[in-house]
Amino acid sequence: MRIATVNVNGIRAAARKGMGKWIAQAEPDVLLLQEVRAEESIAADLLPGYSTVVWPCRIKGRAGVAVAVPEGGAVSITAVRHGVAAPGQPEPDVDSGRWLEADLSVQGADGSVEELTVVSAYLHSGQLGTEKMDQKYAHLDLVGARLAQLLEAAGSAGRQALMAGDLNVVRSERDIKNWRPNHNKIAGVMDEEIAHLETWFDSGWVDVSRHLVGPEAQGPYTWWSQRGKAFDNDAGWRIDYQVATPGLAARAEEVSVARAADYASRWSDHAPLVVDYRMG
Repeated sequence: MRIATVNVNGIRAAARKGMGKWIAQAEPDVLLLQEVRAEESIAADLLPGYSTVVWPCRIKGRAGVAVAVPEGGAVSITAVRHGVAAPGQPEPDVDSGRWLEADLSVQGADGSVEELTVVSAYLHSGQLGTEKMDQKYAHLDLVGARLAQLLEAAGSAGRQALMAGDLNVVRSERDIKNWRPNHNKIAGVMDEEIAHLETWFDSGWVDVSRHLVGPEAQGPYTWWSQRGKAFDNDAGWRIDYQVATPGLAARAEEVSVARAADYASRWSDHAPLVVDYRMG
């Protein structure tokens, strides 16, 4: 089963620039999108041949996440849930359109059926010295609590899960080209942010890209600034992840980043992160 995640930086613009061509070539069985910035009907029109669910942000023009699977294929969506707000607590508008869970039914070639939960996640980018950073840390706390629940379900009921998307945090100097000038100076490279991610991985979640490429490999990067020569010089950040429960991570066979051939060929400032999993 091929699972792809990508921040499309606005699905309408991405579609104009060539997103559909890439999807047709890659043929993902599960497509997780972030920063969709469109209603479900618009996204569905731009993803022909896919059954698509979208959770848009309540603040117009921001965020928005989606899960899509090929129509009539081996994977079907059986249930969806939105957000990570604590039970009984209202969800801030800034947190909307950032966490979409989908329960999937996956039919194997031998007729067997497996159940899998996937999450399309778009975590806050944050900005030092502003309330945006407080919003990021508050959301990270809620995400951590929900991940603990999903991990417990995988251990007790055997239901595997995958959280994937734009997490807007690197883990170490191996995940960003220019570590020293950015470390503890800019959002996404702060030790306090990194500690949240490491808590998840210490608890049992697996960073699938790092698991497959090895602990010493640089990158692979998934985001490059639109400014200057960042893309041409491969001065990137690894901020897009596939984070799996141990049972699913053990089935991960291959990872790739669909980096555009050149700057002009890009249809987003992110590149798709693609992982093939052995199912059945």
